[in-house]
Amino acid sequence: MDKNFKQMHSLLLIKKQTLLFLFGLLFPAFLLAQKFSNEFLSIGISARAQAMGNAVVASVNDVTAGYWNPAGLATFSADKGLQLGAMHSEQFGGVAKFDYLAATIPLTDRTKRMAFSIIRFGIDNIPNTLSLFEADGTINFDNIVDFSAADYAFLISYAQPLKLKSENKLYVGGNVKVIRRVIGSFADSWGFGLDLGAQYHLKKLKVGLMARDITSTFNAWHISFTDKEKDVLLATGNELPDINSVEITRPQFLVGVSYSFKFNKVTILPEFDFVATTDGKRNTLITGDPVSIDPAFGIEVNYNSFVFLRAGVNQFQDETDFQNNKTLTARPSIGIGLQISSLRMDYAFTDVGDSQSRFSHVVSLLLDLKPKKK
Repeated sequence: MDKNFKQMHSLLLIKKQTLLFLFGLLFPAFLLAQKFSNEFLSIGISARAQAMGNAVVASVNDVTAGYWNPAGLATFSADKGLQLGAMHSEQFGGVAKFDYLAATIPLTDRTKRMAFSIIRFGIDNIPNTLSLFEADGTINFDNIVDFSAADYAFLISYAQPLKLKSENKLYVGGNVKVIRRVIGSFADSWGFGLDLGAQYHLKKLKVGLMARDITSTFNAWHISFTDKEKDVLLATGNELPDINSVEITRPQFLVGVSYSFKFNKVTILPEFDFVATTDGKRNTLITGDPVSIDPAFGIEVNYNSFVFLRAGVNQFQDETDFQNNKTLTARPSIGIGLQISSLRMDYAFTDVGDSQSRFSHVVSLLLDLKPKKK
């Protein structure tokens, strides 16, 4: 009886674990009906942006522009050299890790710039119980091994200013990005996409436009299970996913407007952004099919380019409780930044946007390395 109980418990454990990781694995198979493709790229990078509710498309002017709006890279002054950026945060109570590393350098014509960015969002140390049973039906817990489910994005950015007859300034830029997604040894995909961005500066007013996945991004998935793993999946009530499938990421359009107010040593920079998705009706403040719009607002108070205080709000959603009552919710965020010589340290405290109010700590760094004067 004790042996049978242990086998039944192990079988339930297998079913639970396989369902957990196959939930993400089966997602690509729904093709045209599917939403939220490559959604890890919508979380947002840098503690500054997270603290401002991700409302930075118009005002971003550092290496993180390679992600938010590549046109912002061209706003660097001609005397700036290499800039490095890094970020780390943990989502969902530390289960998921979100990391970012980037660098930007000027070209021979110092008004033009390139940037290189790497983003990783992953869940590590997931137990694989598919090989828990031996061939004779006995249980061997030593067969349990760990695997990771991780999403990677590699961005190559280019930006330059455009000449205008007026004193106003126009900057343009674009990204070529490669998406790599891996679920242990069970599935992997490659994807390719293009982004285009622009910023228009009219004295203290800035307008930004970012078109993500402008041509749609296609992730080609390949799924590979051994015959033994397939038998276990079928025995535990799981369906086998397609061997090959294509995941499509529809274009997104981000529009932002910011205006800076200066009072002696204090600068106040508010920004309003709107994110328009084109993959069907979403739970946003302005819903539609196929276009839904999600507004965002952020504000930054800068004292003498030394201390930065930030706050923001975004991801407005209607949540329905068990009594069918609807409540409007949003994701709030706050943060602080310090500029010490050529190093800027930023921190944000923000909700990842779920109904459980799981707040995350986000830390990012920016380092300027100026070229030596001849």
